[in-house]
Amino acid sequence: MSIEVGSKLQGKVTGITNFGAFVELPEGSTGLVHISEVADSYVKDINDHLKVGDQVEVKVINVEKDGKIGLSIKKAVDKPERPARPDSKRPRNSKPNDNRNSRPENFESKMAKFLKDSEDRLSSLKRNTESKRGGRGAKRG
Repeated sequence: MSIEVGSKLQGKVTGITNFGAFVELPEGSTGLVHISEVADSYVKDINDHLKVGDQVEVKVINVEKDGKIGLSIKKAVDKPERPARPDSKRPRNSKPNDNRNSRPENFESKMAKFLKDSEDRLSSLKRNTESKRGGRGAKRG
């Protein structure tokens, strides 16, 4: 059985580093599961998910010309298909400011709040730095 991109294989974890885990595949070849390919959630410490000697199912995601094999544990797990999202287009006869579609108003108010907070922080920062280096806005006393 040759190792091809897209194939799922059983392997054994032979080594763990801070950037991933080495997995021995059938036929004696070894591939690397990068830390970003271990789980769907953020992995801070790979040792929380894998140990040397663990049997894992991996999917081959790439095979480089120099023989390096890239593997993924999270892509080897079949996920149930998510149902299609309902079409969120506004009906043709509705008005743009209809209550059914209030996203633009929410976005605008969030943007206005962000802009105000940003300007307040910037002015506060300018005030504090000018007073510390004795700039033209500094108070002398």
